[in-house]
Amino acid sequence: MRITLINPNTSRAMTDKIGHAAREVAGPGVEIVAVCPAPGAGPAAVESHVDEIAAGAAVIDAVRADLAAGGSDGYVIACFGDPGLDAARELVDVPVVGIAEAAIHVAAMTGRSFAIVTTLSRTLGRAQDLLARYEFERACVAAYGTGIPVLELEDTGSEAFEDILGWCERAVREDGADAIVLGCAGMADLCHRLQERLGVPVIDGVAAATGLVAAMVRMRVGTSKRDEYAPPPVRPAEVAAGEAATARVASVGA
Repeated sequence: MRITLINPNTSRAMTDKIGHAAREVAGPGVEIVAVCPAPGAGPAAVESHVDEIAAGAAVIDAVRADLAAGGSDGYVIACFGDPGLDAARELVDVPVVGIAEAAIHVAAMTGRSFAIVTTLSRTLGRAQDLLARYEFERACVAAYGTGIPVLELEDTGSEAFEDILGWCERAVREDGADAIVLGCAGMADLCHRLQERLGVPVIDGVAAATGLVAAMVRMRVGTSKRDEYAPPPVRPAEVAAGEAATARVASVGA
């Protein structure tokens, strides 16, 4: 089984971290390939609506590049805004799961309530949009932005950890959260340490999405092609654009 993780920002360090987190839960017989856009072919970080649009385009480029190389059994979109999720599902009939989608669903199975702790407060609106889409607004009792920029999570030092821990503790203590959802793929390496300190489940979306995609592949459950997620219309100019996308995606450690 081959699962491709798509980090839509251009950080190779963060892509390495994401790949490691996925391999920890993938299990035997699962090949994890983590990819990101080449510099200039995607946003440096996803911290705004403009970044979100660029990230969605990078996701599509990555899926098309992978299909040109033979394709994968499933895909994980490793950005908490789930950019390009619907578009990616149009392109393939295998499972495609976003890390926010996965983390929110898994968190809801660990308790009656959860809180989201993410990076910048300006991204909380997108998190609320996703909670509404996935119909977990009632289960989410709080959502906090730590003020930590995404790229500061490339190498998560003790100061960042303590800051994130403080917001998580507040969510548990003051808001009654039964679980914590980490709202950025760059926080993947903090999951187990935070859980040990908090005493409640802490959900990393990269691990959650990887596990769900692997399970769906084993169940032989893919993406429906009935209507909305049927392949998009193909126009001649787009064929050339899809071929060019292959050169814009960097692969990180199979």
